[in-house]
Amino acid sequence: MPKADQILTVTQMREAEQALIDAGSSVDALMQIAGRGAADWVWRMAAHRKVTVLCGPGNNGGDGYVIAETIRERGGQVSVVAATEPKTDAARNARALYGGEVLAPGAEVSGDVLVDCLFGSGLTRPLSQDLFDLLTGLAAHHHHCVAVDLPSGVQSDSGMLLNEGLPQYDLTIALGAWKFAHYLMPASAIVGALRLVPIGVAPVEGAATVLGAPRIAAPDADAHKYRRGLLAVVGGRMPGAALLAARAAQGGGAGYVKLFADSHDNAPADLVVETGPLSEVLTDDRNSAVLVGPGLGRDGEARERLAVALADPVAAVVDADALVLLTPRALAERAAPTIATPHEGELAALERAFELDGAGSRPERALALARASGMIVVAKGPDTVIAAPDGRLACAPRATSWLSTAGTGDVLAGVIASRVSNGIPAFEAACEGVWLHGEAARLCGAAFTAGQLAAKVPEALAAYL
Repeated sequence: MPKADQILTVTQMREAEQALIDAGSSVDALMQIAGRGAADWVWRMAAHRKVTVLCGPGNNGGDGYVIAETIRERGGQVSVVAATEPKTDAARNARALYGGEVLAPGAEVSGDVLVDCLFGSGLTRPLSQDLFDLLTGLAAHHHHCVAVDLPSGVQSDSGMLLNEGLPQYDLTIALGAWKFAHYLMPASAIVGALRLVPIGVAPVEGAATVLGAPRIAAPDADAHKYRRGLLAVVGGRMPGAALLAARAAQGGGAGYVKLFADSHDNAPADLVVETGPLSEVLTDDRNSAVLVGPGLGRDGEARERLAVALADPVAAVVDADALVLLTPRALAERAAPTIATPHEGELAALERAFELDGAGSRPERALALARASGMIVVAKGPDTVIAAPDGRLACAPRATSWLSTAGTGDVLAGVIASRVSNGIPAFEAACEGVWLHGEAARLCGAAFTAGQLAAKVPEALAAYL
């Protein structure tokens, strides 16, 4: 049974296609399925307006000839520009089946929709200057750009741009399975809307997945606050951040949120604040999770608070300052799950602490840290990745860029901690928290504060009950 949410590397995709061929299909048959499926999306976008298909030498170019022929058969206006002659048998066969004229690279062509079939997911080096000029020149003379599988000039597994100044695409049509570049920066910033054309690829063991919408259950009919989860939020030198996290946690489903802080200042009336010794209040055996890091500080007292928090034998979410203070020794005695939520700078600090070289793509780095530390790692940012020590990996769809404001990371930590306090397994809780955080941001619209984001969490959660 095909699996629609998996993300495949270039190697995994080639092996998956070969498995289909070994099972009785052929490259030509798969090209027809992929090209005609992609043509459906191009047809919808073009709405009978003029389409130009730029075809490269390989099988991505072959897909382009199939797209062009499908549009021509339907009575659409389509032109094909061949960057070079086809160099694979399947591409040559697809070109032979195209019933229209094939234009040379120097032809003056303009229109409404440019379809980029120059190169697909296997590209590993920059486009040559002549091909780059051809692509960007055609893009400048069309109102819309569509990429087939990936924009040309993008490295599939890392999401890196092999050329600077690539076009901005309105739509990218993935063929067979998602690729990492659809979800990783900087490529994800240029791909536009994403659509998938299935070709029958079977589930691949160990493949990453695209983060999907959660299914959240309402509390049981006989629920009470402790059964829904008691979350302990550990404050520090900067109380505002812990307050933000606690407010977000209240909206994320926890039945009871307690903030352990030095004072009750600025706390809302419905938030319980404990000001006693941290070592005493965290011995409450009703705790189901603990959150430490937002506003913690980095001094000796902060280190002590982190140690006490991690000594609580419940699931822990570690964020912000606590990530900079965290060491392998601090986790050595923990048996309960730990979720770390680092941004790029904190991710680098953790890699140093766990003696990792920080090499590789963002997913590879997150997985390496998860395996070395035993933590669930939420590598947050414009391309958020969630990794587990057992190799599970999820990439989040790109959220609104308005999230790039102070305090939104504290909100994310609070939502994740709230979900894990409900008894949701740590990896799933991290995934749910990331999704709800993005949905709350969408509900906020533009130019919101972290406080406004926290206030939208209950609405975001209600949408998935």
